[in-house]
Amino acid sequence: MDARAVPVVRLDARQESEMSYKFQRLREKIRRAIESGELHGKLPGERSLARRFHVNAKTLSKALTDLAAEGVLDRSIGRGTYVKGSSPTSSVAGKWLVLCDSSDENSCTLGFLQRACPELKVITSVADIRPSFLNQFNAVIDLSASTPDAFLRDLLVRNIPVVSVNQEPRTYSIHTVQMDATLGVSRLGRDLLLAGHRRLGALEPRGSTVVAQALRQAAARYAPDAIVEAADPIELEMLLDAGITAFVCGSVKGARQARSVLATRHVKVPEQVSLAAVGCSCPNAGCSGQFIECEKIANAVIGILKDVPARPVTLWLPGTWVDRGTFAPLNGRVEIEHALPSHITAPQP
Repeated sequence: MDARAVPVVRLDARQESEMSYKFQRLREKIRRAIESGELHGKLPGERSLARRFHVNAKTLSKALTDLAAEGVLDRSIGRGTYVKGSSPTSSVAGKWLVLCDSSDENSCTLGFLQRACPELKVITSVADIRPSFLNQFNAVIDLSASTPDAFLRDLLVRNIPVVSVNQEPRTYSIHTVQMDATLGVSRLGRDLLLAGHRRLGALEPRGSTVVAQALRQAAARYAPDAIVEAADPIELEMLLDAGITAFVCGSVKGARQARSVLATRHVKVPEQVSLAAVGCSCPNAGCSGQFIECEKIANAVIGILKDVPARPVTLWLPGTWVDRGTFAPLNGRVEIEHALPSHITAPQP
């Protein structure tokens, strides 16, 4: 059937008068056509739709963008525009854009994602990205905590699926894959407290309280007399001077910073202090802790992008204990100027 011969749903005079812009009136016409079943499945091309509704391409594009933002339509570069819920299942085929910090360009997680999508593109800054640059991508994976919220919202308006990794979702409709850090820190806190430690240090960036809160909850349950102090990993010396005997880091990056500070102070681990962390199980993590395999995180991201859910989802992945010899009971701790007795060994949580 000729698209021009299909009847177009019209608004009454009152409805039209309440809408100031032509694209708003068109948006409502398309909405009614969808509700009536006149438009269903995959919509005709934009040129065909523009002719059908007697509007120009710009007006049509704005109307479709509004409906996509409301969740009425699914729009995807290369696949077309579909009524919500009728688009075919996505696959790994296509091109992904990964946003990450410069320090994570060689991360294990990124390596697994690149194997799944050879055409994957990695960038460390979105400051100079032009809108047209995004047209080539089927999905965006956000590994950076510094990505502007406005940029993420623009991706959603374009109906480009976004998966955020190891960070709280900051914008509605973003899918999230993250390690259950609270559970991991709680387990570490329990083991440290049962090993006799009563002064614990929570090392995490300013503004984050996940580690401190989880350690305090563990202390309230296992050792109410314990003290938990919090600081940024680079401020570890302050806690060291306050008599902290065990440190828990909220990330592998924080653990590396802590090891650097401890080395500068010539403090031995675990002879003089215990050090643990939660995060991705990278070989160079440098300490014991509750970790999750990078491959498991990557597979969770790939799973979401194979069949993009209609609603935003958050996958919480539990970590497992990895012993790298940086964890010792309190009775094994010696003063800074003394050596560890040879009979002291690390526990097996």
